Amino acid sequence: MARLGRSGQKTRKRSPKRLILGVFIFAAAALVLAQSAPQIRSFFDPVRTTVGDQLGGSDGFDVWAWATGQTARERRIRELEAEVRDLSRYKAAAISMAERMEAYEEILNLMGEPPARGVTARVSAENNGPFAQTILANAGRAQGVEPGAVALNEGGLVGRVIQLGEHSSRILLITDFNSRVPVMGEVSGVRAILYGGRDGLGSLTDMPEHDAFIEGERILTSAEGGAFPRGLIVGEVRNVGGDWRVKFSMADREGGYVQMVPPPVIAEPETVEAQPISASPAQGVRQ
Repeated sequence: MARLGRSGQKTRKRSPKRLILGVFIFAAAALVLAQSAPQIRSFFDPVRTTVGDQLGGSDGFDVWAWATGQTARERRIRELEAEVRDLSRYKAAAISMAERMEAYEEILNLMGEPPARGVTARVSAENNGPFAQTILANAGRAQGVEPGAVALNEGGLVGRVIQLGEHSSRILLITDFNSRVPVMGEVSGVRAILYGGRDGLGSLTDMPEHDAFIEGERILTSAEGGAFPRGLIVGEVRNVGGDWRVKFSMADREGGYVQMVPPPVIAEPETVEAQPISASPAQGVRQ
C-alpha cells in the first residue's frame, strides 16, 4: 500500500525494473569509457581477460571481442591477408608470363601492334537522339585528328569519328544501333559483330553455330575489316535470357575526355617485277 511521506504526498516503492535498467545504463557507459580512455582501458584489461577466459570455454570464443566487434575485424583482416597472398602469386605468375612472351616475340621476330598516338580532346556536347547516339569533341583536323579515327577513354572503346571539322569531331558511339564493331572473346576466341541496343547493353550477331562465349569474359576488338585496331577493350559478355549481351566498359562520358587515335593502316604490298630466269650451266652444256 502507498504511504504518506513527510511532505504529505504519496510515495511509491521503487520498481525492480527501473533498478535493473539503471544498472544496464551504467554498464553501457562504463563500456564506452573503457574503450575510449586508455587509462580506464588499462584498468579493465585484467577483468576483461579473466571474464573472457571464463566465458570463452574450450572453443576460444571471446564474448568481449564479439561485443566490441574485434572478432569481425580480425576475421576481415585474415580474409584480406589471404587475398593479398593470392594476388602476390598471380602477380609473380603474370610477370613470369610477360617475360616469357617478350622472349618468344624476340625469338620469332614478331611484329606487334604499333603504339597508339592520338589527340586527347574534351567532350563538349552529346546527342542521344532516337536515330543516333553521338558525342562532339573539341578537336579536329587542325589538331591532327584523322578521318575515321578511333575514340577511346579510360574504360575502353568509345566509338569512331564519322564527321571531321577543323576544330571539332563527331563520334558515333558503339552503343548506337547503327554501329558495327567486329569483336572476339578474350578467352574463348569466338568472333562476332557487336551493335548497340536501347537497354544500354550490346547485342552480338554473326556468331558461329557451334561455339559460345564464356560467361564474364572480356570482349575485345578483333581488327577484322580494318576499322578498329586489335585488342581494344569493349566490355564484358553475359548471358541474358539465353542471348549473349555485352556490358560496355567505357566510363561515364559526361564532361569527360576521349583520345582519338588514327585508324589502323596496313600498306598495300608493291608489285615486284619478275626477274628472268638465267640458264643453268647444265642447260648450256646440253645446247
